Formats: sequence, structure tokens, C-alpha cells
Amino acid sequence: MTTLAATRVVLIRHGETAWNADTRIQGQLDIALNERGRWQAARMADALADEGIEVIVSSDLQRARATAQALADVTGLPLQLDPGLRERRFGCFEGRTFQEVDTTWPQEALRWRQRDPEWAPAEGGESLLVFYARCVAASEAVLSAHAGRVVALVAHGGVLDCLYRAATRQHLQAPRSWQLGNATVNRLLHGSEGFTLVGWNDARHLDD
Repeated sequence: MTTLAATRVVLIRHGETAWNADTRIQGQLDIALNERGRWQAARMADALADEGIEVIVSSDLQRARATAQALADVTGLPLQLDPGLRERRFGCFEGRTFQEVDTTWPQEALRWRQRDPEWAPAEGGESLLVFYARCVAASEAVLSAHAGRVVALVAHGGVLDCLYRAATRQHLQAPRSWQLGNATVNRLLHGSEGFTLVGWNDARHLDD
């Protein structure tokens, strides 16, 4: 078995969008950062300027891409895009607020909130099982290709949730007890044994 050198992972959720503020489900709809999100991205980039990051890989959706570009501009590194890091596809839920989902599809909303791993929203949504497999595999492929380096991954709340579960060996149906703040800094290690949690939801750079 090949032993991978430990890779430092700096994991970042995109900055805020108007739909985040409105509790509207984005999924894979391509929503831009709002003014606060752009400020958050700039503060995150300044905070990580001296982190020693060597590689930056982002979801290709513009809210993640713009957040990652702020880091690329500060570090002078090229930005690589990977659609495997996109948010979960939410099908008919996309564009709806949480309240609208509860009202329009109460039975489906219950399965969603209960984290049924095999359930998928209608009209092309992904189940948790499919989503988890997709984004964890994409992350591991990137990190294995850059083993032993310091890699920034910029993605979405759902992707961060999956990687937290991978690092802490939490089941997909376990209730979420950890935060997923916009433009926060999260740290993992990746090696032959998978992911290890180092630090989570560091938001000190956003205290202003």
C-alpha cells in the first residue's frame, strides 16, 4: 500500500450571498456573493496570506470561485476549479426558502431534515449518499495529487459538512452540532488513513 505524505488542508466555505441571508436554498444555482460576502472573502484572504498555502482549488460555482480568487490574488497562486466540489444538487428545492420547502413539500422536507441518506429531492436532486461520495472523492483526488503540500479547498456548506464527518467519523444521519460559517477557516490533515480534524470554524478574521 502506498503511504501518502500528510497534506495540510485549509478548508474554506464561500462568503455570504443574498440567498444565505434569506435562508434560500442555492444548491447548484450559480449565485454571486453579496457585499458582505465580498468583504468576508477579502478578510479571509488577508488572514491566510502567510499561511504557506501552495495550491488553491475551488468549486466552479461563482460564490466559491470569487471567494477563492480573493485568496489567489493575495498569494499570487493560480486558481484551479473542480466541479466535484460543488454544493449538493437540491432539485426542486433550489431557489426556495426553508419555510417554502416545509409548506410545499412537508413529507419530503421531513426526510430532508431527518437526514435520510437515501432520499433525494425530485427533479435531479442528490441523495446524501451520492453527494457525500462525490465531494469526498473529489477532495481526496485533489489532495492525493498534492500530497505533502498545503492545499486550500474553497467550497460550500454541504461539502464542509461532509468533510467534517469524514474527519470525525460521524455518520451521515448524525445531527449536526458544528458550525459552518461563511468564509471561516477550517483545518484538516489528509493522509493514508483519510482525514483528521485539526481546527474548525475559525472566524477571528471576521470579528469586525
